[in-house]
Amino acid sequence: MPRFEPFQALRYGQSIPLNEVCSPPYDVLSESDRSALANQHPNNIVHIDMPVSSTGNAYEFAASTMNKWIDSAVLVRDASPSFTIYRMKFVDSTGKQRNVVGVIGALEVVDEGAGGVLPHERTTPKAKTDRLELTRATDANLSPVWGLSLANGLSQLLAEPAELMGSVTDNNGVEHSVERVTDKSRITAISSAISSQPVVIADGHHRYAISRTFRDETRSRTGSNDTAAELTMTYVNELIDEQLSVAAIHRLYEGITYNELASALSPFFTISDAHPVDETTLSEMNERGALCLVSKSGAAHWLTPIATKFEGVRNLDSMFLEHALQHVKHEVRYQHGVHEVQHELSTSQATAAILIRPVSVAEIQRTAYEGLLMPPKSTFFTPKLRTGFVIRELHTH
Repeated sequence: MPRFEPFQALRYGQSIPLNEVCSPPYDVLSESDRSALANQHPNNIVHIDMPVSSTGNAYEFAASTMNKWIDSAVLVRDASPSFTIYRMKFVDSTGKQRNVVGVIGALEVVDEGAGGVLPHERTTPKAKTDRLELTRATDANLSPVWGLSLANGLSQLLAEPAELMGSVTDNNGVEHSVERVTDKSRITAISSAISSQPVVIADGHHRYAISRTFRDETRSRTGSNDTAAELTMTYVNELIDEQLSVAAIHRLYEGITYNELASALSPFFTISDAHPVDETTLSEMNERGALCLVSKSGAAHWLTPIATKFEGVRNLDSMFLEHALQHVKHEVRYQHGVHEVQHELSTSQATAAILIRPVSVAEIQRTAYEGLLMPPKSTFFTPKLRTGFVIRELHTH
């Protein structure tokens, strides 16, 4: 089972307004998002996490910026190793008030297939070495991987408040707050609980893979298997219904016409007319047990799976589509959010979209227990964690 340990965190100094310096994760930000955040405050975390340099190497610029911020007490190092309890309060897509709690610590980096830390979906290959270059230059974990713990009772262990370090309310009305845990007995209890059961990676498969590469490089460079690179900064919460809000990642198709796509799907789905997509579509999909095919013009059709055509196929919309289109030439892209899908349909080369239903928490649990993998981009965990509350250095000081 994986080690989960406290670390001496870097945090923004008390005089820095957290709502102006924390940001959404790098992989959901556009260039214009990044610019707006960078202009919002000279110490916004994007200056390090998404560095831009007009004079030279962006990664070296990130490293020098981080060192300057430490020297000037913009970033302050904790006096002792700690965990960080991270709470999110929000209203979910069904209108239900949610209170989600997890903990940021350092999770062991294990070899692929070794067990203990498990992927839950196949990843799409990423040729970019951006995160690896940034880790090498800054010698730090800047944003956490998101892990789901199979340890019963973890949420109860995190229920009691600790030392409040600050809170931020994002543009979606989600309140993010962080608390520092330094009590040794509580640290031991949290560490023991998470280390007792496997952790499933929810979000950040690529970051975790980068951590593995960095660990191997560090071992080779130092000759040691006992450095900070053996672990990576991870937010962990309990893999239970009330602690997770899972949205779907929808599909956009290119390289195939709308009619060709409908024709390819017709042997596997009953296709029937649907009203144009609106705010009721997703809930109606759940009620009907159907997916929704959408054309560039906005015309929509229900896709109701024909059970006999999917015998032996896992009960996931992403698996249904993969199975139905496995011999059909096409290109697929992924997009969360119905409005975002509609925007992409009207402005991009996409010829059609298919809205899919979210994966259930029960199916994510089954994936973990049975060592199965979902297709790429099957799940979208919300709300997204903010970057900037905590930084984990990878060298001793």
